Amino acid sequence: MRPRPHGHRQGHMYPRWEGPGERASHQVRRAARGRNGHHGPYRHRGAFPAPFVIIPLFFIVSGAGANGVLLLGLIPMILMLMVGVSVYRARSLFTAPAPAPMPPRTAPSTPPRPAWDAARARFDALRVDYAAYECDAMEVLRLPALADVSVPSTGRFVEAFAEAQALDTDARPPDAHARKFIAAVDRAERAWQAARDAAERIRHSALSPDERGSVERVLKLLTTARDSDSEAERLTAYAMARSELARLERTGVVRLPRTAVAALDEAARGALPG
Repeated sequence: MRPRPHGHRQGHMYPRWEGPGERASHQVRRAARGRNGHHGPYRHRGAFPAPFVIIPLFFIVSGAGANGVLLLGLIPMILMLMVGVSVYRARSLFTAPAPAPMPPRTAPSTPPRPAWDAARARFDALRVDYAAYECDAMEVLRLPALADVSVPSTGRFVEAFAEAQALDTDARPPDAHARKFIAAVDRAERAWQAARDAAERIRHSALSPDERGSVERVLKLLTTARDSDSEAERLTAYAMARSELARLERTGVVRLPRTAVAALDEAARGALPG
């Protein structure tokens, strides 16, 4: 602790004794005030340095009072004033404060466990819907575009479904993997809905009238085989439907998934008397 010098400013409540920490803080404040006690370089930017203004004005006034308007004496003084103003402005530009740093980017949030569990449940439901379609020959015949990957909407769904299938895990994976899986399930759901909507619009529009008639006959035969109480009628209906489907597949009119063919054969065998 040391006493403050007698030349300190009046009116400020300073302690009589100050320690090293107080002296350092006072020195920082004095350095920040800069010239003429101003705080920072932009605190009175309109004021010019006194030497560059007062000295030329003094010589101009004295010269004008003594010998009238002395043009040869005024010109150097005006040039000196202009140089002073330019130096002051240049110094103000170079002492401009640095821009504030950009805030750091926040890391992506960790997906909570319920979000991953919900994504798995949604993907399981999507798998059930897709499998039910592929195993039902009548549904495939009703919406053939949904089984044709050459249709753009169906191709996009198959790719999105395969991506989600590859990212699916039994246990919760690391955060980055979980985020990818949740996003893949979202894309697969949207693609499935878009593919179904497109198949509903297309239906049998790409078939000729004869081909459309053949598909409709197969649908009627399968409906009869499914709903009839007569074993003989069911057997006959399944046999005729399989024969017609084989012909349509050979000509490329329809393409039944293997799961649909297997389910159809299993239903036909179950219709046979034991």
